[in-house]
Amino acid sequence: MTTERNLRRTVLPNGLTVLTERMEHMRSVAMGVWIKSGSRCEPAEANGISHFVEHMLFKGTRSRSAQAIAREMDSIGGNLDAFTGKETICFNVKSLADHVPIALDVLADLVLNPIFASTDIERERGVILEEIKIDEDNPDVLVHELFTQSFWKDHPLGKPILGTSKTVGRVDQQSLSGYHGDRFHGGNMIFSAAGNLDHDQFTEAVAQKFSTLAGGETLNELPAPASSARILLRNKKSLEQVQICLGVPAPPITDENRYATLILNTVLGGGMSSRLFQTIREERGMAYSIYSDLSPYRDTGTLCVYAGTSAGKALEVVELILEEFRRLKQEPLSEEELTRAINQVKGNILLGLESSNARMANLARLEMYFHEFITVDEIIARIGEVQAAQVQTMAQRLFDSEQVAVTLLGRLDGVKLGRARLVC
Repeated sequence: MTTERNLRRTVLPNGLTVLTERMEHMRSVAMGVWIKSGSRCEPAEANGISHFVEHMLFKGTRSRSAQAIAREMDSIGGNLDAFTGKETICFNVKSLADHVPIALDVLADLVLNPIFASTDIERERGVILEEIKIDEDNPDVLVHELFTQSFWKDHPLGKPILGTSKTVGRVDQQSLSGYHGDRFHGGNMIFSAAGNLDHDQFTEAVAQKFSTLAGGETLNELPAPASSARILLRNKKSLEQVQICLGVPAPPITDENRYATLILNTVLGGGMSSRLFQTIREERGMAYSIYSDLSPYRDTGTLCVYAGTSAGKALEVVELILEEFRRLKQEPLSEEELTRAINQVKGNILLGLESSNARMANLARLEMYFHEFITVDEIIARIGEVQAAQVQTMAQRLFDSEQVAVTLLGRLDGVKLGRARLVC
């Protein structure tokens, strides 16, 4: 079976990189404009401005009202969406191949010509403040947010993507249009598309729509953050459960050992056959939700374990997590467990690339972080080469007692946790 992909790349005179993947069997095209800056590029006083700009771009352009944008997309059955991350902002649209001219026109218009009307800014500020409250009311989101803020303390990577009610309250028309002007230019943007399209025709259409876009270089980010292994106990009486986040620094997205790290995370807490799920949920019934997660960034990353349990069991769950860290350091994986994890990761990657949306996002991320196409076959081959010894070496490197950070959130009646209990 060949998984050869039909990929093309063109850089326009203004520096905008256009990437396409032709998928002839599809009836649709997914396309996205990716800004190579996210919330980690914000000064502390403007925390949340990337996300605010993302919201404002849907509120109207010089030629379309917010309602006109929505109606035009609905009239072609298209999906228009956006999100803000720590290192990117993305505006994307998916439509039938026949409707690409309209979809592309709307997407280009909202990215290039926002008006940032002051009445819209006030209204949207209210919407974002409600969005912040939703996250504060959601315990598993809140514990991750508290963990991240404490882990990357005093660095923009640790700040919330949405900002805080204080910083969002400060945003005004000048700061929004200034941010848009500074970040939305050719050298700092990628246009990726996947589906039933022809690269040359499509690139020509994009070049026409984005001909007014200014050039410029990719913006350099702030230096990599130092992590801090802090123990944060946050009492919240209204919660029935104690939320646990326990994590360590992990390699950046382009690290040579990323495949071994991926296998390590999968064995530890990446699914129902993982050690944490089997031990803590299946064998002991101490948590409904437990998993581990990798969050790799351009220059750093985290491996974080999440669990929700009752206050009386919280410390025992922390101990069981650390016990799994120790086992991974001390004993190499069995052949059977290694093979299972490898096949699980391969399956996840291949299934994850079944949709045109996923392919479009994959293209942009490869360009952003690796500046080249890495074929699926190459990735699958590299994953298949991971040895048990590499996974053990990675565990020994990552699971260092001095580097473990923990956040507990909930009704912590008398729960005490010191560094001495975090030995792994």
